[in-house]
Amino acid sequence: MNTDLNTPSTHLHHQSAESAPFLRVTSEIGTLRRLLIHSPDRGLGKVVPSKAQDWLFEDIVNLSMMRRDEYDYYVKLLLYFLDPDKVRGRIAELGPTHNRDFYKPGHSDYFKSDKVIDIQVLLADILHDEVVRTKLIASICGIERTSFQTQQRLHQFDPEELAKIMISGSLPDQTMLFAPLPNFIFTRDIGIVINDHILLNKPAKLARTREALLAQYFFNYHPLFADYRDKLIEIPDNEHAFLLPDADVNRDLTRSTLEGGDVMMISRRHLMVGVSERTTLYAAQQVMRLVFEKDLVDTVTIIKIPKKRDYMHIDTIFTQVKRNMWVLLGSLARLGDEANKRDVLHFFAQKDLSEELRILQFRKGEEDKPTEIKNLEDLLADISRNELGATEPVQFIYSGNNEFPFGAREQWTDSCNLLALKDGVVVGYDRNDRTLEAFRHAGFDVVGAAQLLDRFERGESSPETIQNTFIMLPSAELSRARGGSHCMSLPLLRDEL
Repeated sequence: MNTDLNTPSTHLHHQSAESAPFLRVTSEIGTLRRLLIHSPDRGLGKVVPSKAQDWLFEDIVNLSMMRRDEYDYYVKLLLYFLDPDKVRGRIAELGPTHNRDFYKPGHSDYFKSDKVIDIQVLLADILHDEVVRTKLIASICGIERTSFQTQQRLHQFDPEELAKIMISGSLPDQTMLFAPLPNFIFTRDIGIVINDHILLNKPAKLARTREALLAQYFFNYHPLFADYRDKLIEIPDNEHAFLLPDADVNRDLTRSTLEGGDVMMISRRHLMVGVSERTTLYAAQQVMRLVFEKDLVDTVTIIKIPKKRDYMHIDTIFTQVKRNMWVLLGSLARLGDEANKRDVLHFFAQKDLSEELRILQFRKGEEDKPTEIKNLEDLLADISRNELGATEPVQFIYSGNNEFPFGAREQWTDSCNLLALKDGVVVGYDRNDRTLEAFRHAGFDVVGAAQLLDRFERGESSPETIQNTFIMLPSAELSRARGGSHCMSLPLLRDEL
């Protein structure tokens, strides 16, 4: 395996048949070994208030603070757990007040890891290939409707700079050619690894079209994924969609839109797919058909959540912490119980469909006989006990400690959106005080990222020995982007449980 990802594509090669796979995910909590990320790029600093909503960004952010004081800690944590030789003994010199070249893809001092991989690096690599370069420039200029002169101009830039332009939408002199991709820091949404296959996603919003195109190119052309090109899964639209009136094309029953925050490889033979504001029922059905055909899983659970901006994906309302523990939004936890308590008057009253949550579970070979599961908690508890072998009682941590109004407030700032680095060790935001207090009551060590890295440096703890820990990531600016650590990760390799 070539571990220096910044070499020209003519020198890159992928050695197949290694003892350990490059890519395999069979759970949400197996020890994380490799993932894709994207550090905040200069495009985030170009978001203007009048376009923030169109570009699916909740607010304008202070880019320097987001990088230096927040996201850089995320990178250091990931490297300490996945590729420690890159940072061990260097934490003091990699702080917010020091030079940031270590964090800049394309710079000679960049950390260059094949465990923590920035998608900008992958993009720059494939742009060394003249054929790929020509195709991708033409494709992007087509979807962005640029002039032919702009297309010709892009050919003048070297691969590293061209990768930055394609992602940020702006030239080195700050000229904006097209819209930035502020959501590209949420790498979870571009693809999901299902066992040893990669499901390529189809974003719901026009603002993310370029992200999907870039992902198609680096998954199909980068040598690191050479052994997996026949394992890329793309979901189809309705084959006659182009014949339908525009109003019908946009309906959930004919349109395939899918984002990775709605897909969880929850256990070795079980896939969860959310139907949400961003993922349609049609797409969920197509995913189920394809993964059953390829014999990747035996069970697909489709979870229909309220189509509300404050929920967006299923990973904004629950994620897994350890075998027997989940964090979730309490108001959606046991909606089935509430439905069963309705009296006759409420039963016949008009339903508030915006708050409806439904769960259907399908088995391979018995797709016409789904099982309805009334409550989210029941589903998660069953997975812990019967699929993941949890021997201790199943525990639930609730957003905002289930106290009004903090449950909803802290869910909005991603209290339920956690990335498990290993079973029982998760990364989340530092601002969700009531949720953090619930973790403390459950016996977790709640520690700031800087403090934990200091412990590692002094030998008081290590990624190998740490247990039951919530790592707090600074989040004043990151939380404005409306995505947590789970969103900011695309796991490629996890240990089997």
